[in-house]
Amino acid sequence: MIILGIDPGLRITGFGVIRKTGGKLSYIASGTIRTETESSLPERLKVLFLGIAEVVETYRPDCAAIEKVFVNVNPQSTLLLGQARGAAITALTVGGLPVQEYTALQLKQAVVGYGRANKAQVQEMVTRLLDLAGTPSPDAADALGMAICQAHSGSGLQTLGEIAPGLAKRGLRVRRGRLIG
Repeated sequence: MIILGIDPGLRITGFGVIRKTGGKLSYIASGTIRTETESSLPERLKVLFLGIAEVVETYRPDCAAIEKVFVNVNPQSTLLLGQARGAAITALTVGGLPVQEYTALQLKQAVVGYGRANKAQVQEMVTRLLDLAGTPSPDAADALGMAICQAHSGSGLQTLGEIAPGLAKRGLRVRRGRLIG
């Protein structure tokens, strides 16, 4: 399974592509999509959409994971981030990918084991988990972390859905790896 992780941002959007084979994760690619701050908002959103569409076309992932927006101190920044996220999600869904959303806390918990980890800790653990020769940029590391988060949590939910369809209809869900009612 090939998983694409996205760390959305209006100025810099990180992407990371990994392969999951059984329980093993391996690195495929990562990088950033940058927009010009002098450009208009619609132009910047277009750059993000086309950049992510190109990543989807190039690596042909099976699914994608993107970071959920958190409410920032500055409402204008939150709104702009939401628009960047919308452009990214649209590019992913137009590319035919199922998209899962995770919070920064979930990403840090999955990658570092501690929900309040800092960016440097995420970078270090992504480097170790994927056996990278160098440290990825913070945005690329967060995107790879999103993909790792999906690899760890997404597979269990998919398997559960295949084994026992209709659990959600009966009010059952998975929490911390356990089935609860």
